[in-house]
Amino acid sequence: MRAGLFVPQGWRFDLVGIPPAEHWRTIRDLARRADAGAWESVWVYDHFHTTPVPSEEATHEAWTLMAALAAATDRVRLGQMCTCMAYRNPAYLAKVAATVDAVSGGRVEMGIGGGWYEHEWRAYGYGFPRAGVRLGMLREGVEIMSQAWRTGVATLAGEHYQVDGAIVRPLPLQEGGIPLWIAGGGEKVTLRIAAQYAQYTNFDGSPDGFTHKSEVLAEHCRELGTDFGAITRSANYNVAIGATQDEAEERLRVLEERLLPHLGAERTADQIAGYRGSLAFGTPEQIVERLQGMVQRGMTYGIFYFPEAAYDTSGIELFEHEVLPHLQVPELDLHVLEDDETIPPRPEEDIADVLRSAPDPH
Repeated sequence: MRAGLFVPQGWRFDLVGIPPAEHWRTIRDLARRADAGAWESVWVYDHFHTTPVPSEEATHEAWTLMAALAAATDRVRLGQMCTCMAYRNPAYLAKVAATVDAVSGGRVEMGIGGGWYEHEWRAYGYGFPRAGVRLGMLREGVEIMSQAWRTGVATLAGEHYQVDGAIVRPLPLQEGGIPLWIAGGGEKVTLRIAAQYAQYTNFDGSPDGFTHKSEVLAEHCRELGTDFGAITRSANYNVAIGATQDEAEERLRVLEERLLPHLGAERTADQIAGYRGSLAFGTPEQIVERLQGMVQRGMTYGIFYFPEAAYDTSGIELFEHEVLPHLQVPELDLHVLEDDETIPPRPEEDIADVLRSAPDPH
């Protein structure tokens, strides 16, 4: 399994108590740790207000961090999970991302979605259009970015966006443009956009949910004539790990203590319950077993969030040493055809059966 690491940026009350002057150093040092270690990528969130409730605690802006991380690291790929399409004009966003790609030496990933956090939408003056409008903006924005990165210019007379010869030069350093991660599991629109444009998806990481969303994505790919097997399917996981179950529970107790003054008892309890229900809660052995099951279902990229990362890196270290080495994607038994050999016909199989039984090589 390929693995990415979220760095703290305040959005989830994960810089509480750290002086603002020390925030960037904290974020940078964790990114550099990942850069020197086992992680393939480093990720930020694209939000303006803390969650699940807005507060006056810091939330650092995603694309500013992207540029800073591009200059502060050398190897890891850099992504956002995920950029909200409506927060920035898509031609402008394409330009920003291409510049960050140049700064990074070609290491940018574009995580993009329709957006959902109503409070910050309204507070920043974006309104909060209905879901169909937000997804329409996503579709048009992805088309504009794809044009810009392929050709250096974008033109679209859309319902939501109108660009006329918007020049995006220099092109991203990555051949074919910046990889697109279409985030979200909306079955009628979001996954269809993913089937048409995405190199990566990011949706429900539960076993049943992941399998179902994969089936829907596969059907969209079939209808559009795109290659389902070429899309890497990923999911995000909150981590609370300990060498023993008691140690994992102690991590949650410390997290609960930090969240309680900001969220209150009920919301804090909900947050802690979510961590306890995560596939990445418990001992290394428990986490490996659960995530290996997800690999078998075709989830070959995990992005992991450690809520205590700004204060304590021992959980990250334990995960690096005792989990990541055991999450290898199964090798496929590939048969090389001789010159006079053909592939025998095979009866049609139900897509759900295929997804449940066959590992995804990507």
